[in-house]
Amino acid sequence: MGAYRALDFVINDILTAVKPQQQDWVIRFHIIDELRKVIESVESLRGATVEPFGSFVSNLFTRQGDLDISVQLPNGSYISAAGKKRKQALLGDLLIALREKGVWRRLQFIAHARVPILKIESKDTSISCDISIDNLHGYIKSKFLFWISEIDGRFRDMVLLVKEWAKCHDINNPKTGSFNSFALSLLVIFHFQTCAPAILPPLRDIYPHSAIDDLQGVRADAERQIAETCAANIARFKSSISRPNRSSLSELFVSFFAKFSGLNLKAPELGICPYTGQWEEIRNNMRWMPQTYALFIEDPFEQPENTARAVSSRQLKRISEAFEVTHHWLTSYSHNQTTILAALVRPHEVQFLTQTPVRNGSYKGGRLGLMPWNQRALKSPSQMQHQHQRTRNNHQGPAQSFAHSSAVTKPHHQPSNDSIPQTSTQQHHPSKPQQMWRPRSS
Repeated sequence: MGAYRALDFVINDILTAVKPQQQDWVIRFHIIDELRKVIESVESLRGATVEPFGSFVSNLFTRQGDLDISVQLPNGSYISAAGKKRKQALLGDLLIALREKGVWRRLQFIAHARVPILKIESKDTSISCDISIDNLHGYIKSKFLFWISEIDGRFRDMVLLVKEWAKCHDINNPKTGSFNSFALSLLVIFHFQTCAPAILPPLRDIYPHSAIDDLQGVRADAERQIAETCAANIARFKSSISRPNRSSLSELFVSFFAKFSGLNLKAPELGICPYTGQWEEIRNNMRWMPQTYALFIEDPFEQPENTARAVSSRQLKRISEAFEVTHHWLTSYSHNQTTILAALVRPHEVQFLTQTPVRNGSYKGGRLGLMPWNQRALKSPSQMQHQHQRTRNNHQGPAQSFAHSSAVTKPHHQPSNDSIPQTSTQQHHPSKPQQMWRPRSS
């Protein structure tokens, strides 16, 4: 584990930079309240409630992460979903009201998407919001990710690291043919399922069929049945662990990139199936045939939907190269903390990390002891890929480069309330299941 010690410090500081603090939660609650006031003023949305979902509910959002909002239409206690045309009309009404309010900018109505969405941004906070109608499916999937994150605290940290890395390499945008954040979370789940020993079980062991199919009838009853089933199965899995995986977060991070390097070569024949926890042959899976996607990552909660359906063949090659070059950068003897940081986070995060002082004396000139921002010549991910193509055949040796970096003293981390609701961040001290936050009805 000593070989990954320096990477541990880099990762810890990245997490410090991207994990939400209490103020980030306050800001998002304020946005939710502001949206609720606007929706109450729209006649066609009378009686509707505002419910967040996505990374805010799963507790997997970063400080700059956007906010997913579902406007739930009144239908008594029963589950129902409006048709696409009605959703488009209602979002159109909401768009008019938001424009009149004057506190939102960059309003964009994506009416003909698979799920119609209204995208807005708060002028005060620059937080983006995606608003949809009756998106109970998104809400329940978010709760599943929250429950899974309570199995092992390393899962949340890995998702946050992978999201930031994907943004750094510009592969976290389905509009341009790359991953959405849900697919990235499923990749982390799959990695934790296929480690030795496994950290997470096949998701069929948590919920034995497609959860979306069970969202019928009385909503409270359906949600309670799903939650109780998951809680019982998660407790059973945790009690049955005889040989826990004790890999450090750094080791799991490096092996994540190793596992998905060459993804474009596997994708024509193999699909990623978190439901079974295995690579599955596409030709043997009748639910996936005919296979017309560049990459298949099955949605374990809504089978056989493909969460990577937006990934294009061209972008898949770029994605595979990003995995490969990052793995090379993390395991090469020739790279230091400066170049590693540039391969993992976006420039503005690099600036924060290198300019924010820490109390530990082993760090000099910044959080990571790096050169000042204006003195460094950091390479972009694309430049790294070009350099990697030229040099990868010349680099041999074990994946232990961080063992040769200069020794640093581990900083003393103080407890902080960086997440609300509180979730487990220690492998051996999981928190008790907590009630998920639900907005008040109005």
